[in-house]
Order: sequence, then structure tokens, then C-alpha cells
Amino acid sequence: MTQMLTAKEIQAILEIDRSTVYRMAEDGRLPAVKVGRQWRFPSEQINAWLAERQLSHTPQAPTLGKQSIAAQFPVECVQMVQDTFAEALGVMLIITDMNGKPMTQFSNPCGLFSALATNETLWQKCMIHWQEMADFLSLQPQYVDSYLGLLCTRAYIRSGAELKGMVFAGGIAPEVWPLPTERLETIATDLDVSPHLITNHLDDVFSLSADQKAHVLTLVQKVANVVSHILHERERLLA
Repeated sequence: MTQMLTAKEIQAILEIDRSTVYRMAEDGRLPAVKVGRQWRFPSEQINAWLAERQLSHTPQAPTLGKQSIAAQFPVECVQMVQDTFAEALGVMLIITDMNGKPMTQFSNPCGLFSALATNETLWQKCMIHWQEMADFLSLQPQYVDSYLGLLCTRAYIRSGAELKGMVFAGGIAPEVWPLPTERLETIATDLDVSPHLITNHLDDVFSLSADQKAHVLTLVQKVANVVSHILHERERLLA
């Protein structure tokens, strides 16, 4: 069955007030069904609706609105915000553009990633994975396995209806950890490193409870919303 989103979830995703969500549902601007007195929003139709808006949206602002996120991105300001959230959540955070290219430095990296952070192949694998997650147009942050077998999730950074970038949270141990020996050896071979470099840091990851993992899913979208707001205010200022 299609997952049904609540008005509160739509409000957080679209960054609009609750009354606007209800008005858009009432007049048919949002895909919605009424269950009793409550509006519910089919996630698949909302995904398609957002994708359609992204493709058809023409920015009304001057040429600044058409520039890439790299041209508008206040790195120092956003890095401070990212560092603060990463420390508070107890995970690693990074921001990329929609092509998976990093826009910030990793905040609060786990020990396993830090041990491999200078490996160019690992970065290539990460950026490919981030780009794949950009193409997976889901509005709800959810966990997926990263290349190293750790859990990660992402939330979109928006400017109006246009997707500008992504916030990634990761370094989180899955329920079954560490990975099987065969998988670890394959990773070591791919990266051309000693297996001991990986096995020596298997405990240097973030072990979160189920409640903590759920909290990260909620907060990663709020981090993206904060960055979206910073970009919006910067566009207004420069315009």
C-alpha cells in the first residue's frame, strides 16, 4: 500500500504553514484524500507532484536564482550550523550539491571514516552513492546502507520548488555490525588498503538506539530546512 503522509509531514517538507496545506488539499493543488476529518497525502503522488514542479518551475528572481548552489553557498556560515547539529545528534554530517559533490567538510566524522578519509577511491565511491541517492526522489529521509556498510540518510535542500543540494547524516552502525569478513576484505581490496586498517576501527562508529535513529531522521530534514532558509535569505540580500 502507498504510504500516507500527514498534514504535519507535508508542512515540514514544503515549509509552509498548516492552513496552506489544508487549502491546497481542498482546492486540489495537492494530491490528497480525506479520511474522516483528516487529510492524508499519498507519498508516491506527492513525490510525482514535487518532481513535476521542479521540472516546470521557472525562477522569477534575476539570474542569481539560476546559478548553481556553489555560486550562492555561504560555506563558513553553513559549516558552523552543520558542525553544531552533527555534535548534537552524535553522527557525521556533510552537505553536497545535487551531483554528490561535497560543499562542506565532514562534521564529527566517525573513527572508521577518519582512518580512510585520505583514500581517493573511497571518496569516489561515496560521491557515486550520494548521486544515486539524489536520483531516488523520496521526500521522507530514510536509512540506506553506505559503501562501508554503515547507515546513512539524506534530506533535500530547496530554493523554492528547486532542489539545490542535500544534507547527509551517516556513520551509524546497522543492527548487524560489523560486516562479514568477506565483505570487509572486498572493501579493503577495492580501496587498496590493509584489512587491518578497517578491522582496527570497526568499533569507532556511532551506535544509536532505535529512538536515536528515529530522532536523526527527523532532525536531518530540519538541518536541510535551516540551510534552505540561509540560501533563500542570501539570494534576497544579493538580489
